[in-house]
Amino acid sequence: MNDLHKALGDISSIRRQVANSTEFRGFGPATLAGTGVLAILAAGAQALWMPEPATHISAYLSLWIWTAVLSASLIGAEMYARTRRIHSGMADEMLRMAVEQFLPAAGVGVLLTVVLMRNVPDALWMLPGIWQVIYSLGVFSSCRFLPRPVLAVGVWYLLTGLISIGLADGRALSPWGMGLSFGAGQMLVAGILLFTNQEGGDEI
Repeated sequence: MNDLHKALGDISSIRRQVANSTEFRGFGPATLAGTGVLAILAAGAQALWMPEPATHISAYLSLWIWTAVLSASLIGAEMYARTRRIHSGMADEMLRMAVEQFLPAAGVGVLLTVVLMRNVPDALWMLPGIWQVIYSLGVFSSCRFLPRPVLAVGVWYLLTGLISIGLADGRALSPWGMGLSFGAGQMLVAGILLFTNQEGGDEI
């Protein structure tokens, strides 16, 4: 029995090593582009119904938090289905690796949002920039198992986040500060994945 457990442990370790050296193909370009469009639509809704977001900060946060939740749900659902199709026998390891890479950044983003909302409401204008910087860290963490050009997406979010924080006032809450940053960023990563998937002969 001990030999069996050791053999199973060795197989599991080998599978993890193979997963760590395999490019992850679970992100679908169409869905990523769709989340970019969703961000632009959310920005349009904000511009139409919240011309002064600083005086409606709760509505502003609700709009963008729900946009993020919907986007993450769409990406997660497709990621699960695509990984099962494309990575087949390695699906569990590949999914676990993808989640583990991005989860710390997502967790930090949630905790920082809660802390600022509860304890430092005067600093809530910083949240758009903070979200973008944290998202960039998640992208950088994931780059090792994604196509190398995805690094440019991390740089994009880092720059837009720093610019947003650098505004140092309510201008950071502009609808296009979020809409264009995330819209263009998601379109960029979708284009990169579409190009690399076609090069590799993978399904889109």
